[in-house]
Amino acid sequence: MIKVNLFAKERKFNKFSFIKSELQFYMLNITKCQKNFWNCAYFNNWLPSRGKSFNDMFFLFRGGRIHYSDSGKGTAIVLLHGYLESSGVWNGFEGKLASKFRIISMDLPGHGLSDVYGEVHTMEFMATAVKELLDTLGVNKAFLIGHSLGGYVTLAFLELFPDYLSGYCLFHSQPFADQPAALEKRRREIKIVKMGKKNLMYPDNVIMMFASSNLEKFSEVLQRSKDIASRIPGDGIIAVLNGMMVRPSRLSVMEEGRVPCLWILGSMDNYIPCDFIQSKVNLPSNARVVILKNSGHIGFIEEECLSVKVMSDFVSRLG
Repeated sequence: MIKVNLFAKERKFNKFSFIKSELQFYMLNITKCQKNFWNCAYFNNWLPSRGKSFNDMFFLFRGGRIHYSDSGKGTAIVLLHGYLESSGVWNGFEGKLASKFRIISMDLPGHGLSDVYGEVHTMEFMATAVKELLDTLGVNKAFLIGHSLGGYVTLAFLELFPDYLSGYCLFHSQPFADQPAALEKRRREIKIVKMGKKNLMYPDNVIMMFASSNLEKFSEVLQRSKDIASRIPGDGIIAVLNGMMVRPSRLSVMEEGRVPCLWILGSMDNYIPCDFIQSKVNLPSNARVVILKNSGHIGFIEEECLSVKVMSDFVSRLG
Protein backbone atom coordinates (compact mmCIF):
# COMPACT_ATOMS: atom_id res chain seq x y z
CA MET A 1 0.00 0.00 0.00
CA ILE A 2 1.15 3.56 -0.78
CA LYS A 3 0.33 6.55 1.40
CA VAL A 4 -0.16 9.87 -0.36
CA ASN A 5 0.31 12.81 1.99
CA LEU A 6 -1.98 15.63 0.92
CA PHE A 7 -0.60 18.29 3.18
CA ALA A 8 3.10 18.33 2.35
CA LYS A 9 4.49 21.32 4.23
CA GLU A 10 6.57 24.16 2.90
CA ARG A 11 5.98 23.39 -0.77
CA LYS A 12 4.92 25.71 -3.51
CA PHE A 13 3.16 24.02 -6.37
CA ASN A 14 0.59 24.55 -9.07
CA LYS A 15 -1.81 22.11 -10.67
CA PHE A 16 0.60 20.79 -13.30
CA SER A 17 3.83 20.57 -11.31
CA PHE A 18 2.05 18.90 -8.42
CA ILE A 19 0.54 16.28 -10.71
CA LYS A 20 3.81 15.59 -12.51
CA SER A 21 6.18 15.59 -9.56
CA GLU A 22 4.00 14.06 -6.87
CA LEU A 23 0.95 12.10 -7.99
CA GLN A 24 2.38 10.73 -11.21
CA PHE A 25 5.17 9.31 -9.09
CA TYR A 26 2.59 7.12 -7.41
CA MET A 27 1.51 5.67 -10.76
CA LEU A 28 -1.92 7.29 -10.89
CA ASN A 29 -3.16 8.35 -14.32
CA ILE A 30 -3.29 12.06 -15.19
CA THR A 31 -7.08 12.34 -15.33
CA LYS A 32 -7.55 10.86 -11.89
CA CYS A 33 -4.65 12.87 -10.51
CA GLN A 34 -6.25 16.14 -11.57
CA LYS A 35 -9.52 15.13 -9.96
CA ASN A 36 -7.75 14.13 -6.76
CA PHE A 37 -5.79 17.37 -6.68
CA TRP A 38 -8.89 19.52 -6.89
CA ASN A 39 -10.59 17.34 -4.27
CA CYS A 40 -7.70 18.31 -2.00
CA ALA A 41 -8.24 21.98 -2.84
CA TYR A 42 -11.66 22.09 -1.22
CA PHE A 43 -10.75 20.17 1.94
CA ASN A 44 -11.59 23.19 4.05
CA ASN A 45 -15.15 23.11 2.72
CA TRP A 46 -15.44 19.34 3.02
CA LEU A 47 -14.01 18.62 6.46
CA PRO A 48 -14.22 20.71 9.62
CA SER A 49 -10.88 22.19 10.63
CA ARG A 50 -8.94 19.61 12.61
CA GLY A 51 -5.87 21.67 13.44
CA LYS A 52 -2.24 21.03 12.57
CA SER A 53 -2.02 17.84 14.61
CA PHE A 54 -4.15 15.93 12.12
CA ASN A 55 -2.56 14.35 9.06
CA ASP A 56 -5.06 13.70 6.24
CA MET A 57 -3.97 11.15 3.68
CA PHE A 58 -5.14 8.53 1.19
CA PHE A 59 -4.16 4.90 0.88
CA LEU A 60 -4.74 2.72 -2.16
CA PHE A 61 -7.24 -0.10 -1.77
CA ARG A 62 -8.33 -2.42 -4.59
CA GLY A 63 -7.70 0.09 -7.32
CA GLY A 64 -9.27 3.06 -5.53
CA ARG A 65 -8.50 5.54 -2.77
CA ILE A 66 -9.57 5.56 0.85
CA HIS A 67 -9.21 8.81 2.78
CA TYR A 68 -8.07 8.74 6.40
CA SER A 69 -6.38 10.81 9.09
CA ASP A 70 -3.89 9.70 11.72
CA SER A 71 -3.08 11.71 14.84
CA GLY A 72 -1.92 11.36 18.41
CA LYS A 73 0.06 8.69 20.23
CA GLY A 74 -0.75 5.70 22.38
CA THR A 75 -3.43 3.04 22.07
CA ALA A 76 -4.82 3.03 18.53
CA ILE A 77 -8.50 3.94 18.20
CA VAL A 78 -10.23 3.72 14.82
CA LEU A 79 -13.29 5.92 14.22
CA LEU A 80 -15.88 4.68 11.70
CA HIS A 81 -18.62 7.16 10.83
CA GLY A 82 -22.26 6.51 9.99
CA TYR A 83 -24.47 6.66 6.90
CA LEU A 84 -24.57 10.08 5.18
CA GLU A 85 -21.52 11.12 7.20
CA SER A 86 -17.77 11.38 6.72
CA SER A 87 -14.82 11.31 9.08
CA GLY A 88 -15.38 15.05 9.53
CA VAL A 89 -18.41 14.35 11.71
CA TRP A 90 -16.17 13.34 14.65
CA ASN A 91 -14.49 16.77 14.84
CA GLY A 92 -14.30 17.86 18.51
CA PHE A 93 -14.72 14.34 19.88
CA GLU A 94 -11.80 13.17 17.76
CA GLY A 95 -9.61 16.07 18.80
CA LYS A 96 -10.14 15.49 22.50
CA LEU A 97 -9.39 11.78 22.25
CA ALA A 98 -6.22 12.51 20.25
CA SER A 99 -4.72 14.21 23.29
CA LYS A 100 -4.49 10.78 24.93
CA PHE A 101 -4.71 8.16 22.19
CA ARG A 102 -3.66 7.56 18.60
CA ILE A 103 -6.76 8.34 16.54
CA ILE A 104 -7.23 6.88 13.06
CA SER A 105 -10.34 8.12 11.29
CA MET A 106 -11.37 7.04 7.81
CA ASP A 107 -14.02 7.80 5.24
CA LEU A 108 -15.80 4.55 4.51
CA PRO A 109 -15.95 3.59 0.81
CA GLY A 110 -18.54 5.67 -1.00
CA HIS A 111 -18.59 8.43 1.59
CA GLY A 112 -16.45 11.50 2.22
CA LEU A 113 -13.38 11.58 -0.01
CA SER A 114 -13.14 7.80 -0.40
CA ASP A 115 -13.93 6.20 -3.74
CA VAL A 116 -17.04 4.27 -4.75
CA TYR A 117 -16.24 0.66 -5.67
CA GLY A 118 -19.46 -0.66 -7.15
CA GLU A 119 -23.19 -0.97 -6.67
CA VAL A 120 -22.95 -2.75 -3.30
CA HIS A 121 -20.58 -1.99 -0.44
CA THR A 122 -21.11 -4.86 1.96
CA MET A 123 -20.16 -4.56 5.61
CA GLU A 124 -17.55 -7.26 5.03
CA PHE A 125 -16.01 -5.29 2.16
CA MET A 126 -15.77 -2.14 4.26
CA ALA A 127 -14.38 -4.10 7.22
CA THR A 128 -11.67 -5.43 4.91
CA ALA A 129 -10.81 -1.85 3.94
CA VAL A 130 -10.36 -1.05 7.64
CA LYS A 131 -8.12 -4.10 8.06
CA GLU A 132 -6.02 -3.07 5.04
CA LEU A 133 -5.59 0.41 6.50
CA LEU A 134 -4.36 -1.03 9.79
CA ASP A 135 -1.93 -3.24 7.91
CA THR A 136 -0.70 -0.23 5.93
CA LEU A 137 -0.06 1.69 9.14
CA GLY A 138 1.55 -1.28 10.89
CA VAL A 139 -1.16 -1.42 13.57
CA ASN A 140 -1.78 -4.97 14.80
CA LYS A 141 -4.18 -4.13 17.64
CA ALA A 142 -6.80 -1.39 17.79
CA PHE A 143 -10.03 -0.33 19.46
CA LEU A 144 -12.83 0.30 16.93
CA ILE A 145 -15.60 2.85 17.46
CA GLY A 146 -18.46 2.54 15.01
CA HIS A 147 -21.28 5.06 14.78
CA SER A 148 -24.53 3.65 13.35
CA LEU A 149 -23.42 2.23 9.94
CA GLY A 150 -19.88 2.24 11.35
CA GLY A 151 -21.14 -0.11 14.06
CA TYR A 152 -22.35 -2.58 11.43
CA VAL A 153 -18.87 -2.46 9.89
CA THR A 154 -17.30 -2.90 13.33
CA LEU A 155 -19.30 -6.07 14.00
CA ALA A 156 -18.29 -7.44 10.59
CA PHE A 157 -14.68 -6.65 11.50
CA LEU A 158 -15.11 -8.43 14.84
CA GLU A 159 -16.39 -11.52 13.03
CA LEU A 160 -13.68 -11.52 10.36
CA PHE A 161 -10.60 -10.15 12.15
CA PRO A 162 -11.05 -10.55 15.92
CA ASP A 163 -7.31 -10.81 16.60
CA TYR A 164 -6.88 -7.17 15.53
CA LEU A 165 -9.19 -5.90 18.27
CA SER A 166 -8.46 -4.88 21.84
CA GLY A 167 -12.16 -4.03 22.09
CA TYR A 168 -14.89 -2.11 20.31
CA CYS A 169 -17.70 0.36 20.80
CA LEU A 170 -21.10 0.39 19.14
CA PHE A 171 -22.09 4.06 19.23
CA HIS A 172 -25.81 4.35 18.48
CA SER A 173 -25.71 1.07 16.59
CA GLN A 174 -27.11 -2.45 16.97
CA PRO A 175 -26.41 -6.00 15.77
CA PHE A 176 -29.63 -6.89 13.92
CA ALA A 177 -30.38 -7.19 10.21
CA ASP A 178 -32.80 -4.73 8.65
CA GLN A 179 -36.46 -5.37 9.38
CA PRO A 180 -39.13 -4.99 6.62
CA ALA A 181 -39.86 -1.34 7.45
CA ALA A 182 -36.17 -0.43 7.30
CA LEU A 183 -35.74 -2.32 4.03
CA GLU A 184 -38.64 -0.46 2.46
CA LYS A 185 -37.23 2.89 3.61
CA ARG A 186 -33.86 2.09 2.07
CA ARG A 187 -35.52 1.10 -1.22
CA ARG A 188 -37.35 4.42 -1.28
CA GLU A 189 -34.10 6.28 -0.66
CA ILE A 190 -32.37 4.42 -3.48
CA LYS A 191 -35.21 5.36 -5.81
CA ILE A 192 -34.98 9.02 -4.79
CA VAL A 193 -31.22 9.10 -5.31
CA LYS A 194 -31.49 7.42 -8.72
CA MET A 195 -33.95 10.15 -9.72
CA GLY A 196 -31.24 12.70 -8.93
CA LYS A 197 -33.16 14.10 -5.96
CA LYS A 198 -31.00 13.14 -2.98
CA ASN A 199 -31.50 16.68 -1.69
CA LEU A 200 -35.09 15.67 -0.88
CA MET A 201 -33.89 12.76 1.24
CA TYR A 202 -30.83 13.62 3.33
CA PRO A 203 -31.99 16.75 5.26
CA ASP A 204 -34.67 14.88 7.21
CA ASN A 205 -32.30 11.97 7.88
CA VAL A 206 -29.72 14.34 9.35
CA ILE A 207 -32.28 16.22 11.44
CA MET A 208 -33.48 12.95 12.95
CA MET A 209 -29.98 12.19 14.21
CA PHE A 210 -30.42 14.88 16.86
CA ALA A 211 -32.86 14.78 19.74
CA SER A 212 -35.62 17.28 19.00
CA SER A 213 -34.73 19.18 22.16
CA ASN A 214 -31.16 19.65 20.85
CA LEU A 215 -31.92 21.02 17.39
CA GLU A 216 -31.70 24.70 18.32
CA LYS A 217 -28.64 24.24 20.54
CA PHE A 218 -26.70 22.46 17.78
CA SER A 219 -28.05 24.37 14.78
CA GLU A 220 -24.58 25.15 13.41
CA VAL A 221 -23.41 21.56 13.77
CA LEU A 222 -26.65 20.40 12.18
CA GLN A 223 -25.97 22.58 9.15
CA ARG A 224 -22.41 21.24 8.92
CA SER A 225 -23.78 17.68 9.00
CA LYS A 226 -26.16 18.56 6.18
CA ASP A 227 -23.26 19.99 4.20
CA ILE A 228 -21.30 16.76 4.64
CA ALA A 229 -24.30 14.69 3.53
CA SER A 230 -24.93 16.92 0.51
CA ARG A 231 -21.47 16.18 -0.90
CA ILE A 232 -21.72 12.39 -0.75
CA PRO A 233 -22.08 11.10 -4.32
CA GLY A 234 -25.32 9.42 -5.26
CA ASP A 235 -23.64 6.18 -6.30
CA GLY A 236 -21.86 6.08 -2.93
CA ILE A 237 -25.16 6.46 -1.08
CA ILE A 238 -26.72 3.68 -3.15
CA ALA A 239 -23.76 1.33 -2.66
CA VAL A 240 -23.92 1.72 1.13
CA LEU A 241 -27.72 1.39 1.22
CA ASN A 242 -27.49 -1.84 -0.76
CA GLY A 243 -24.80 -3.08 1.60
CA MET A 244 -26.87 -2.36 4.69
CA MET A 245 -29.88 -4.11 3.17
CA VAL A 246 -28.03 -7.40 2.70
CA ARG A 247 -26.16 -7.42 6.00
CA PRO A 248 -26.92 -10.38 8.28
CA SER A 249 -27.70 -10.27 11.96
CA ARG A 250 -24.56 -10.39 14.05
CA LEU A 251 -26.33 -10.81 17.37
CA SER A 252 -24.42 -14.03 18.09
CA VAL A 253 -21.12 -12.29 17.31
CA MET A 254 -21.92 -9.54 19.82
CA GLU A 255 -23.20 -11.94 22.48
CA GLU A 256 -20.18 -14.22 22.17
CA GLY A 257 -17.99 -11.59 23.82
CA ARG A 258 -14.68 -12.37 22.14
CA VAL A 259 -13.37 -8.90 23.09
CA PRO A 260 -14.64 -6.18 25.47
CA CYS A 261 -17.58 -4.14 24.19
CA LEU A 262 -18.82 -0.67 25.05
CA TRP A 263 -22.41 -0.08 23.87
CA ILE A 264 -23.49 3.56 23.90
CA LEU A 265 -27.14 4.41 23.31
CA GLY A 266 -29.16 7.61 23.40
CA SER A 267 -32.35 7.80 25.42
CA MET A 268 -33.90 10.12 22.80
CA ASP A 269 -32.66 8.28 19.70
CA ASN A 270 -35.10 8.59 16.79
CA TYR A 271 -33.59 5.58 15.02
CA ILE A 272 -32.86 3.04 17.77
CA PRO A 273 -35.40 2.57 20.61
CA CYS A 274 -33.08 2.46 23.58
CA ASP A 275 -35.00 0.26 26.04
CA PHE A 276 -36.38 -2.11 23.40
CA ILE A 277 -33.04 -2.84 21.74
CA GLN A 278 -31.36 -3.61 25.07
CA SER A 279 -34.01 -6.19 25.88
CA LYS A 280 -33.13 -8.12 22.70
CA VAL A 281 -29.43 -8.59 23.48
CA ASN A 282 -27.87 -10.84 26.13
CA LEU A 283 -24.64 -9.00 26.72
CA PRO A 284 -21.52 -10.93 27.80
CA SER A 285 -19.77 -10.17 31.06
CA ASN A 286 -17.06 -8.08 29.35
CA ALA A 287 -19.60 -5.62 27.91
CA ARG A 288 -20.78 -2.31 29.34
CA VAL A 289 -23.86 -0.29 28.39
CA VAL A 290 -23.93 3.50 28.74
CA ILE A 291 -27.13 5.49 28.18
CA LEU A 292 -26.72 9.14 27.22
CA LYS A 293 -29.75 10.77 28.77
CA ASN A 294 -29.66 13.97 26.71
CA SER A 295 -28.80 12.52 23.33
CA GLY A 296 -30.48 11.27 20.22
CA HIS A 297 -28.46 9.40 17.58
CA ILE A 298 -25.29 11.49 17.67
CA GLY A 299 -24.22 11.64 21.30
CA PHE A 300 -20.55 12.32 20.58
CA ILE A 301 -21.81 15.77 19.55
CA GLU A 302 -24.86 16.18 21.79
CA GLU A 303 -22.94 15.11 24.92
CA GLU A 304 -19.36 15.39 23.73
CA CYS A 305 -17.54 15.76 27.04
CA LEU A 306 -19.36 12.86 28.68
CA SER A 307 -18.78 10.69 25.60
CA VAL A 308 -15.05 11.45 25.65
CA LYS A 309 -14.80 10.59 29.34
CA VAL A 310 -16.74 7.34 28.99
CA MET A 311 -14.64 6.30 26.01
CA SER A 312 -11.31 7.30 27.57
CA ASP A 313 -12.06 5.45 30.79
CA PHE A 314 -13.15 2.28 29.00
CA VAL A 315 -10.19 2.14 26.62
CA SER A 316 -7.69 2.99 29.36
CA ARG A 317 -8.87 0.09 31.50
CA LEU A 318 -8.10 -2.32 28.66
CA GLY A 319 -4.40 -1.59 29.12
